[in-house]
Amino acid sequence: MAASQPKNRRALVWAVVGAAIIVGAIIAIIASGLFADSTAPAPTQSPSTTADPSIHPSAEPAGATVDPSVTDNGWIPEPITTDRDTYTRAALAAASTFDTQLSSRNDWLSYLDTWFTPDTRYVSQADRDDDMAASQLELRQAVVLPESEWDSLANEDGRVAASVPGRIDYTDVPDDESSDMSIATADVLLTFTRSDGVGNDASYDETVRVSVQVLCGDESVPTPNSDQQAGDCKVVRYFSGTLEH
Repeated sequence: MAASQPKNRRALVWAVVGAAIIVGAIIAIIASGLFADSTAPAPTQSPSTTADPSIHPSAEPAGATVDPSVTDNGWIPEPITTDRDTYTRAALAAASTFDTQLSSRNDWLSYLDTWFTPDTRYVSQADRDDDMAASQLELRQAVVLPESEWDSLANEDGRVAASVPGRIDYTDVPDDESSDMSIATADVLLTFTRSDGVGNDASYDETVRVSVQVLCGDESVPTPNSDQQAGDCKVVRYFSGTLEH
């Protein structure tokens, strides 16, 4: 891909993809009412002795991870793997798994930044860096729980544990000559848990459709000071809505 013409061509491609994302996002918001307290289903009471899903997230990957200790913060460890399916399930879960009592929202987002690698369709390093920064900004502004909702959940000692129990649909990435990137779409199960302040927890489930672009190829950039290597899977971009193909 040339440095200028492909960049224009990619802008056109993502304009089309973006339109699909917006439509999907509207449908998803209407259908699920994700993160809207007023439309959340009635909680079901559970004993206060119920295991804490934030300490041992249900989507915690087996095998080697970049930093297994992040479970202490209520986060999903990033797998060290070249297996696309294993990595994708963890990546989709990580973008919705947190504990407001174990970490701040900013710390959680900074941690998710370490999962990212540049889009290899850009030739220059500057373009790659700019695109990755834009993808990380999109994660903050359009994908994860908004700050106001985080604060509301934190007032009730809240947490969310996410997992991908079912099928993942994969599609090719436009203009990816390496064929190392994929767009993955799946139903993500979110379990919200809130406390009434006197030791009783209330939990309820939500299912949302989410997409993520993953690179499993030689040009992936490992997390610094980790056992990851070039070629291990990494996140390129999270999408704010569902991509239908």
